[in-house]
Amino acid sequence: MSKVTRRDAIKAVSAGVAGLPMVSMAASTRLPRASRGEIRAYQIGDQKGLDSLTLTRRPEPIPGPGQVVVKVRAAALNHRDLSILYGRYLGAKPPERIPLADGAGDVVAVGDGVTRVKVGDRVTAVPFTSWADGDFDPSVFAADLGSGHDGWLTEKALLPEAALVKLPDRLGYEDAAALSAVGVTAWSILHGFAAVKPGEVVLTLGTGGLSIMTLQLAKLAGARVAITSSSDEKLAKARELGADITVNYRTHPNWGEKILEATGGRGADVVVETVGASTLDQTFKACAPNARIGFVGSLGGGATTPPNFGPVIAKNLVIKGLTSGTRRTLERLHRAVEVSGLRPLIDKVFSFEDARAAYAYLEKGQHMGKIVIRFD
Repeated sequence: MSKVTRRDAIKAVSAGVAGLPMVSMAASTRLPRASRGEIRAYQIGDQKGLDSLTLTRRPEPIPGPGQVVVKVRAAALNHRDLSILYGRYLGAKPPERIPLADGAGDVVAVGDGVTRVKVGDRVTAVPFTSWADGDFDPSVFAADLGSGHDGWLTEKALLPEAALVKLPDRLGYEDAAALSAVGVTAWSILHGFAAVKPGEVVLTLGTGGLSIMTLQLAKLAGARVAITSSSDEKLAKARELGADITVNYRTHPNWGEKILEATGGRGADVVVETVGASTLDQTFKACAPNARIGFVGSLGGGATTPPNFGPVIAKNLVIKGLTSGTRRTLERLHRAVEVSGLRPLIDKVFSFEDARAAYAYLEKGQHMGKIVIRFD
């Protein structure tokens, strides 16, 4: 009888053979708890939509040198996780890839040479696991959790030690999971790129996870905040969170003018642009002279007509593309959260077994803040 290697076993599990069944969520929304030596994990499958998300059993991970196994307590969704399921994020991924860039849990095993954390530590990780500090390099995408590297939607995650950050005592697992990607991105824009100053106006578009985190961190920095939404109910909630200026872009399609009016004709000093080309004309209109625009997304798709870039010159605007941030940034964010008591806005929490329902809720676009998956 030939010897079966660990790699063979993992391939067999991914294929749904070797006695370890792979259950499609289309057929069942439950998979019994794993036997000893196994874990349950989701994989992204053929990336043709929500039905591609598949619950599987796999061998329990064993850490190699510089690696850590984390028992996952909570994970959180981002829009890019939805794009991955539809094959729209940086091309096709291996079907066995475990999704989600954000999560938190307890260290349960460490490999040789690990010194930054120990068994029992409560941890999270920066999404770009190889980007500890310094300038951006495209190579970080190769180690992007849930995309280039297996992510958090698993009972036990195998992660590189270099990506891990210990949780402050007052930060719970769900809050930590909700903070990582959006918190690092918002902090990188506000403090790394824009160097926001007290009293400046920060404009953020929509009420998703990044926009709400921008609102919270900008207020923490002493800025005034303007926010847009198509929902008056969400705008009312944004005001409760501290928003100074709220504009319904459906009621006011020319919302850039409303931002100018609300700021005495000056405009916004910093913009977190999450929508993309389709809103750039209004974004430029809403800007103050010398405004800094952090360009981080394209949720609105392409523009029907090319944006007018004249205001970029006329107002001396600065536009910078940003892709998340470093582990050092996440550590700074945690210190700010520890001191201030800031908590991310979590819209809804789903169970591990209902992960597909969490994705479906994200796809509807009715949430405000973050969507979290809680593990038993």
